[in-house]
Amino acid sequence: MSGSTYGKLFTVTTWGESHGKALGVVVDGCPAGVHITEEYIQRELNKRRPQDPLISTPRTEPDRVEVLSGIMNDITTGTPISLIIYNTSAKSADYEYLKEIYRPGHADYPYEIKYGIRDYRGGGRSSGRETIARVAAGAIAKKILQSIEINIFAYTISIGDIKINPSAFNKEEICKNPMYMPDKDAAYKAHKLVSNLRKRGDSIGGIVECRVNGLPVGIGEPVFDKLDAKLAQAMLSIGAAKGIEIGSGFGAAQMTGSYNNDPYILDDNTTFGIKKSSNNAGGILGGMSDGSEIVFRVAFKPTPSISTLQTTVNTNGEKTSVNIKGRHDACIVPRAVIVVESMAAITIVDLLFQSILSKMETIKKALIKIK
Repeated sequence: MSGSTYGKLFTVTTWGESHGKALGVVVDGCPAGVHITEEYIQRELNKRRPQDPLISTPRTEPDRVEVLSGIMNDITTGTPISLIIYNTSAKSADYEYLKEIYRPGHADYPYEIKYGIRDYRGGGRSSGRETIARVAAGAIAKKILQSIEINIFAYTISIGDIKINPSAFNKEEICKNPMYMPDKDAAYKAHKLVSNLRKRGDSIGGIVECRVNGLPVGIGEPVFDKLDAKLAQAMLSIGAAKGIEIGSGFGAAQMTGSYNNDPYILDDNTTFGIKKSSNNAGGILGGMSDGSEIVFRVAFKPTPSISTLQTTVNTNGEKTSVNIKGRHDACIVPRAVIVVESMAAITIVDLLFQSILSKMETIKKALIKIK
């Protein structure tokens, strides 16, 4: 299986399965001298853990991370960083009845056709549990960005048809409710919706919004490695993600050019004395950051593992039906918030490192400091 590595200069390779012995990640290209502790990585991983038994999976993994290499005395050494998280609460027997059944909404059928074998124990590599390795790697990327005052934060903006009220936006509220919503009232309504759907054996999807502040102008390559293109690749590589929009997104298709264009204005408080008076572009023009806040949204589908009876076929080509047993989230959106943040951080660090090589002037400055 190819495709488990992401990035060019800052690379992330995840490994492991949902019901295997462990999952992990190898991060290569991290500079020496970054202060990172296991406790810091653990705090990031804890944000991905189930927060409320009324809406989340009852699978209670401690998700304890261990640093195997690349960090000495809490400082990165410049060598590959290897992290491991052991599975301790997998119940593979719960999936035995699915061995010969293709689950609706899952990758079972294409997986088996492609490889001739599939891990029916929770989906193997296609399981959402794979994202824990991304969060571990994202913690490292976020630490790099924080050291140069680039900040990323994400949150849930909608669950089903329940949306946050922009006028009630409170950043401090995001981590105070299990829905990770910046609107207390919307979070209450969304929690009630998901809880009721769980009781009925159903699930629901939603949308995560992410914002990046402090990114300098010119990050991203203008052709195939555009900042928006790489963010799209990163977000759509998350198992349940089904769509992404940047800035005004699909709304731009209904705008006139005179409205959608973001006028430039003079501002002495910015690095180059220029900024935009609006941000329909979402902080990206021509595939490169334009100095404004990066804003994008990712749509996630409902959890496909539901106990509602569904029609399907088995591996013998016979019609059958199935209701998925086991331990599953009624809505994965809140737990996807930290995954979105992590993949955004990984993408930006990689493109930031590439941008450092874009001008001889920058390279010469680095060499002068070394000499």
